This record gives sequence, C-alpha cells and structure tokens, in this order.
Amino acid sequence: MLYTQILRLLTGAISGILFGSGMIISGMVDPNKVIAFLDIFGEWDPSLAFVMGGALLVFTPIYHCLIKPRKQAINGDAFAYTNNQKVDRKLLLGATIFGAGWGLAGFCPGPVVSSIAGGSEVILTFMLSLLVGMVIANQYLAGRFRFVSPYQTVDPQ
Repeated sequence: MLYTQILRLLTGAISGILFGSGMIISGMVDPNKVIAFLDIFGEWDPSLAFVMGGALLVFTPIYHCLIKPRKQAINGDAFAYTNNQKVDRKLLLGATIFGAGWGLAGFCPGPVVSSIAGGSEVILTFMLSLLVGMVIANQYLAGRFRFVSPYQTVDPQ
C-alpha cells in the first residue's frame, strides 16, 4: 500500500514536471504567442501547432503501448470511458464560453497552472477567476440557480 502511494506521488510529480517544463519551454504559457496562434486571419504564428503535433507524436505510441492496454490508472482508479458522442446545447455553450475566455485572455488552464510560480498578478487573477467560474458552472449544472435573460419572462411557479 505504501508502495502504491509512493508510485502515485512519483508519477504525478514526474508528469507535472514534464508538463510544466514543456509548456514553458515551448512558449505555450505566453499569451501573446497563444493569441498569435489563434489569429489565423491575421499574423498567424503556427509554432504552437508544431508543439501540439510534437506532443501527439510522443503521446500516441505511449498511449497505445502502455496506457490503453491497462485496466486501471497508476493511481488505482478504473479508466472511465464514455460512449457519449452527442453534440448538445451544453457542449456547444461550454465550448463557446471556453473559447471566448481563451481568445480574450490568451490563457488556457494548463498553461496558467504552469505559469503560477512566476507570481504574475495577471496569472493569479486569471486563476482565481477560473476557479470562481468553475464553481458557478458547477452550481448551475447542479440546478441550484439559472441565468435568466432580461428579455425572458419567468413563470412564477
């Protein structure tokens, strides 16, 4: 049992170090570079596409040879695959909100986590706002409140 806990921590630490280092070295934590990558009709910077492509070249054989054949994750949890292939309103709304935040700020959650150690007030504010947004979204999805348009009438049931 102690061996399993140590293995979990070690795996998490190595993965985190590799991920964070890769994000910083590749420039994926630089909002200007991300915005330039997203600006496909302007001065497009395709370098992040090569970063993602390179990551897939490394990940794909590891996934097929080491991860996919396993019955459970290294931490002991069962893999949870979904058969849901439905594109619904919730998916489209979430993707739109995520894309708007990504495009406006030039930050994606992974790079923000990698950038926290830099101590930037902008990064810390973004991270705090990200967490608040996640709480609000979870409360909304749990049915605890709903957003009402000022143009929409509410049935007073």
